[in-house]
Amino acid sequence: MKVGLIMGSDSDFPVMKKALDIFKEFGVEYEVLLASAHRTPAAVREFVSTAEDRGISAFVVGAGMAAHLPGVVASYTTLPVIGVPL
Repeated sequence: MKVGLIMGSDSDFPVMKKALDIFKEFGVEYEVLLASAHRTPAAVREFVSTAEDRGISAFVVGAGMAAHLPGVVASYTTLPVIGVPL
């Protein structure tokens, strides 16, 4: 299994790092993207829409103070999206 972890800004990293630690502990492969649903929507769309081709089968997504990013990710895929409230 490979997971795509997306966070909206570098200030989200302290919380999202906990997910990365769990992935490492259980040997789950991952890719990380730092991108905003508002500032860099094309980067989000590209990462998500090509994810299956790269073997990603689920997303863990968090952005501080808003639920926009997980919703935008979900709009580009039928893969599971887990939104992390920050």
